[in-house]
Amino acid sequence: MAELRYNPISRDWVMVASHRQTRPQMPKDWCPFCPGSGKVPDGGFDVFRYQNDFPALSKNPPEPDGVAGGLFEAKPAYGVCEVLLYSDKHTVTLKELDDTHVHKLASMWKECFTDLAADEKIKYVYIFENRGDVVGVTMPHPHGQVYGYSFIPKKIAEEIAGASEYHNKTGGNLYLDLLKQEKDDGRRIIFENKYFTVYIPFFSPITYGVYVMANRHIPSLAGMSADERNVLGETLRDCCGMYDALFDKEFPYMMCMHNAPVNSGDLDSVWQFHVEFFPPLRTAVTQQFFASSETGAGAWCNPNSPELKAAELKAAYERFRTR
Repeated sequence: MAELRYNPISRDWVMVASHRQTRPQMPKDWCPFCPGSGKVPDGGFDVFRYQNDFPALSKNPPEPDGVAGGLFEAKPAYGVCEVLLYSDKHTVTLKELDDTHVHKLASMWKECFTDLAADEKIKYVYIFENRGDVVGVTMPHPHGQVYGYSFIPKKIAEEIAGASEYHNKTGGNLYLDLLKQEKDDGRRIIFENKYFTVYIPFFSPITYGVYVMANRHIPSLAGMSADERNVLGETLRDCCGMYDALFDKEFPYMMCMHNAPVNSGDLDSVWQFHVEFFPPLRTAVTQQFFASSETGAGAWCNPNSPELKAAELKAAYERFRTR
């Protein structure tokens, strides 16, 4: 079964993809993402786009299974799911890639975004990385993913609503005005460069949850210069290194790239390109669980001070850069 089912209470679409239940945990002596597997170039590669073997969305989806009707609304699970391979090396991590390599990775991100946005049925292009067993990663080979949705996901829709309300009231861009206030305050800034600022937001619900915000108004990857894309790759690489330096261990996270919606009207004035990190750990060995309040009510509780955790990450970033 692969279809989209609508929740009229939350006004959101749910992807039902029962075939993904059987996706395997790969054996230690074989990897489909490594040269020699027959699934990627045998001669090796720097970065590579790979069609997901267990996609939740596809361009030729089956018709819904017939249980819809009345308030139960379903539609085909149209979309795109790709795997974005960071390297042909099985154990290398993002933090170990040199500048030239992460520039190629950033170019692939932009290529994916523009390719998927060209399909008018796609409304949101979502580039992300899951890292670590604790967030459900079944493939250790370094990779991210891109999903092309035929709808705007609920979290993105909520961001649009908040940013649009602010823009209508003030004429300003909410993301950039928040960034200015963060910079004026300074306590939660971790590091910044010519094009991006890395910080823990004042309202972060996650202990080590970092934002990477473009310094000028850029709605999406499509509007970045080549130099900005290159620095984006370097910045996200350094964020990975910063996290690993925090406790001197490989640090799990979800890295979520927020571009403006596509084929959905002009939202560029209210949107701002940014990346959100969701690390599941609150100490070196303790997980920050998203329990009943967070999951059932959507009421988040951060068990730590964003100011103190930003200072820890700033020190970890300096250690990573020194090394």
